[in-house]
Amino acid sequence: MPKVPGLYRCRLPDHWNYISPCGGVLMTVALRAMKRELGEDGLVLLSATTIFCQALQPGDLDVEVLVLRRGDSAAQVRASVRNAAQPGPGLEVTATFVREREGPDVHGIRMPDVPPPLEALEAANRRNAGSPTTLNIHHNWDFANAVGEPLGQPGWSAGPAHSGFWYRYRVSQCDSNGILDPLALPPIADTMPPALTRRLGPTHERLLMPSLDLTVYFIAPAEGEWILVESFAERARAGSCVASANLWDCRGQLVARAAQTMTLRKRRRA
Repeated sequence: MPKVPGLYRCRLPDHWNYISPCGGVLMTVALRAMKRELGEDGLVLLSATTIFCQALQPGDLDVEVLVLRRGDSAAQVRASVRNAAQPGPGLEVTATFVREREGPDVHGIRMPDVPPPLEALEAANRRNAGSPTTLNIHHNWDFANAVGEPLGQPGWSAGPAHSGFWYRYRVSQCDSNGILDPLALPPIADTMPPALTRRLGPTHERLLMPSLDLTVYFIAPAEGEWILVESFAERARAGSCVASANLWDCRGQLVARAAQTMTLRKRRRA
C-alpha cells in the first residue's frame, strides 16, 4: 500500500541482479505500482517505455506514480523509481492502459521453426547456453538456446545477429487458467545482448551491454509457462546498439514485442 497517495515502496532482493538489478525487473516494479494506483478492472496494459537514468541497487525502492490521463477507453501513467534517499530518478516509466474492444485480429509474422522448450532443455549443449557464468538472476529461470548454434560452447562461431531462448520461471507466474502474468514479460524481454554476441563471435572481446531504454508492447495473453524470446541486434555503432525482440508462447502466438538501445562498454580487467 502507498505511504501517501501515488507513492509506493517495495524491497527488491539481490536475486534479480545481473551486476545490478535487471532493468526489466525494475520496469515491472513500476508497472505494478501503476496498476495499483489505477485500481481499475477492465484496463489492460498495452505498452510501456522505460528510460534508465542511473543505476539502482537492491533494497528499498520508492516508486512515485502520476496518472497523466484517465479516459473512458485508455489511461496513461508515469512512474519514477529510485532507491530510498537517492537523489534524482533511477528510472522513468510511461505506460498506456486500454479497454479492449472489438477489432480485426491479424497475424503479420510467424514464430520461427525452433525445438520445443522441453526438447531444447533436455539437450545438454543447449541448456543455459550463452551463460558461461551463473549470475543471480539466472536462478529465477529455466532457459535453453532455441535459435542458432549455442553460444559459449567449444567451437562456436560468429553468425547472424539473431538469437532465441526459451524461458520458464521456476516459480510459476501463471494464473489458475494457465495465463502468464503479463508483468512477467519485461524481465525476460530485457535479454537481447546475445544477438549481438552471436554476430561479434567468440574472438571479439566480451562487452557489457547495459540498457539505456526499454519499450515493451503487450500484444496478447500468453498461455503456458514457456516463452520464446527471439532477439535481433539491428545495428551497433559508435558505442551503442539498437536491438529488438519478439516474444512467443508455446502456441506460436506473438504475445509481446520489445525494443531497446544499449551502451557498449569494455569489461574491466581484474
